[in-house]
Amino acid sequence: MLEPNRSSGLPYIMTNKSSMKLNPNARWVFCNRTLNLNAIRAIGYDMDYTLVHYLMNRWEQRAYSYIKEGIRQTGWNLEDLEFDPKLAVRGLVIDTQLGNVVKANRFGYIKRAFHGTKPLEFEQLRRNYQRTLVDLAEKPRWYFLNTLFSISAACMFMQLVELHDLGALPGCISYEEIFRRVVHASDEAHMEGRLKSEILSAPAKFVELDKETPLALLDQKESGKKLLLITNSEWSYVDAIMTWAFDPFLPDSLKWRDLFDIIIVRARKPDFFTLRMPVFEVVNAEGLLRECRGPLSPGRIYLGANARLVEDSLELSGEELMYVGDHIFTDVTISKNISRWRTALVIRELEDEIAAAEAFMPEQAELSRLMAEKESMESQYCSLRLAGQRIRHGRKPPWNVTTTEIQLQMAELHDRIVEIDSRIAPLAKASAQLLNKNWGLLMRTGIDKSHLARQIERYADIYTARVSNFLHVTPSAFLRSSWGGLPHDPQKTG
Repeated sequence: MLEPNRSSGLPYIMTNKSSMKLNPNARWVFCNRTLNLNAIRAIGYDMDYTLVHYLMNRWEQRAYSYIKEGIRQTGWNLEDLEFDPKLAVRGLVIDTQLGNVVKANRFGYIKRAFHGTKPLEFEQLRRNYQRTLVDLAEKPRWYFLNTLFSISAACMFMQLVELHDLGALPGCISYEEIFRRVVHASDEAHMEGRLKSEILSAPAKFVELDKETPLALLDQKESGKKLLLITNSEWSYVDAIMTWAFDPFLPDSLKWRDLFDIIIVRARKPDFFTLRMPVFEVVNAEGLLRECRGPLSPGRIYLGANARLVEDSLELSGEELMYVGDHIFTDVTISKNISRWRTALVIRELEDEIAAAEAFMPEQAELSRLMAEKESMESQYCSLRLAGQRIRHGRKPPWNVTTTEIQLQMAELHDRIVEIDSRIAPLAKASAQLLNKNWGLLMRTGIDKSHLARQIERYADIYTARVSNFLHVTPSAFLRSSWGGLPHDPQKTG
């Protein structure tokens, strides 16, 4: 975790008071793997939900309506369905085989699940998954919700599962078929461009402006780093939305294109990082293309291309480059595994996550105190049980005690444990419902890290809530990962 120049005792360099409106903790850059930004020569950025943040509820509401329209054309009656933004969150996993949406811990054990729009009770959860671990490599069964763009599709899937169980989807034979139809309708909604056209007609309705983001990139560029825009969106949309989101906040008549050395649209990630795809130059505003065979030139717009060509054009490779995006697989996992670029993940929900956890700190402290007290009593109870066992087998107990005394003390401890459980239960329930009453915190599953947290920990060198947080980290900062605690590490006492 990077704190505000704590080693030097100096505060962040704040450009204006608006920076302080957010929880200071939410403005930190969190570090999983030590990263020397001074050694990074080029930084590539995704656009959607990275450089440009959308108002998720509004965007996904419109995406949901297009998915609903697409599926309805296949003959299913979906008139009564409505988008519920709280039904799903990033980091969940769809089980296409059983029709469930699940939340797993870092080891893949499923700790919470919904079938349709209702949670599975513990016994049903155990029956379904006591021998099953989430393995994202096991396709097509498991589908990971990598990004906020997944929320509308997940909501539709959960609602259709419920209709299928009621026999209200004629011709549907499996949950896998429901999933395929939802994904197909979702892909079509984005490919047809109607949704993006709607956004361009009223960007203020869908885009949350952050006037510090262009300035953060300007700091990086002026420090000598090459900046790249690598996005799957098409040029007409990129130019319009970046002009609207960036240009009003840049000084000295600079335009958004002035920030970037290379701009690549329709990059087709993740293939961008894995295949030697052809590249075309975008010649004019109408989108006229010209085939490009040589290295990429500064100041030009390209379509397609590939990571190796970018490296060759910049004469850089591997850990000299960093890619910043919001999609765990497409942006972070692939660029890390294939190209060995350094990686940064943008998780906008982190701001709310931090705020919710901090607001709950008094209750969390009480919960921890009660759990420690319960553990102490449970330890005493087990010791008494062992003493009784030894007496029954004719062996000397660990201390002088009679069977009657053991029974009385165990009964007393049992009553105290039951009483303390009654105080723990509401606090534990409240803790499990922080941020989202159905799923709780994104990065936690009970007291353990979530599967999402494990993916972030494994593939993202650093992560943060928004790109503008780089404004408070100098382009030459040395970011150090925190001490990786282990269960056997010495613990503070007293």
